[in-house]
Amino acid sequence: MGDVTMGTTQRRRPELATFLRTRRARVTPADVGMPPGLRRRTPGLRREEVAQLSGVGVTWYTWLEQGRPINASAQVLDAVARTLRLDPPEREHLYHLAEVPYAHAPETFAQTVGPEVLGIIESLEPRPAVVYNSRYDILAANSVYRDLFLSDPMPARRPHNALWALFMVPEKDCPLVFRETELPVMVATLRAAYGLHAGEPVWEDFIRRLSAASPLFARLWESGDVAEPGRRVKTFRHAEAGELRMTSVSLSINGMPECRIVVYTPDDEETARRTALLRRA
Repeated sequence: MGDVTMGTTQRRRPELATFLRTRRARVTPADVGMPPGLRRRTPGLRREEVAQLSGVGVTWYTWLEQGRPINASAQVLDAVARTLRLDPPEREHLYHLAEVPYAHAPETFAQTVGPEVLGIIESLEPRPAVVYNSRYDILAANSVYRDLFLSDPMPARRPHNALWALFMVPEKDCPLVFRETELPVMVATLRAAYGLHAGEPVWEDFIRRLSAASPLFARLWESGDVAEPGRRVKTFRHAEAGELRMTSVSLSINGMPECRIVVYTPDDEETARRTALLRRA
């Protein structure tokens, strides 16, 4: 494992050096409000100009661009990223190459789903499919998912939330058959995502309100357990179709950080037959 880690670091350093040089070459003095100067033989900014504009030492920046094994903080990388006018994907790339943990900007959840993704989840019927963000807001869902999980229509202004729907419904009406094992996993998944958003007003308000409304959620939240989204086999109940044993699969969505498509696929032939009954005309 140590050899693998060292090999990864050794490969990332020259990539970091190349990336910084190419980004520096495309930023002109005029872009950052500096005079062009005389005898500028190469395009873009000089290393000392990047260092000055970023508030770091010339030697330190030179070593960074040369791919030397130096430590860089998030604050310094942000300063360099601003000077080099990096867009969000480039900034994230810089962090990864410098081996510094990267966090997306707070409260950047996408709240709308494009027609392409909508077309995908609708085409999956009769399989239930939904688009969640990491707070379990339901950003889009096909009619089979709504029929199975939601007793009321999707709200026009505010996203429906799967956790609210599951914790606030009476236990006898909960679509999860093994509620006592499935809900803790969902809360643990929520807590793993919360680590990126601790202190953000929207998240803190969500946790506070749901904890006040559901003693069960409050107890599970206080356990401190964490888990990542992933494949699981779940059993659901439906008033007309009966019990349905399904496998959930999470798929990430390009351009929608912390959002995922979750598709529920029948785990046996009987469930496949019963799931067909969920398709709405």
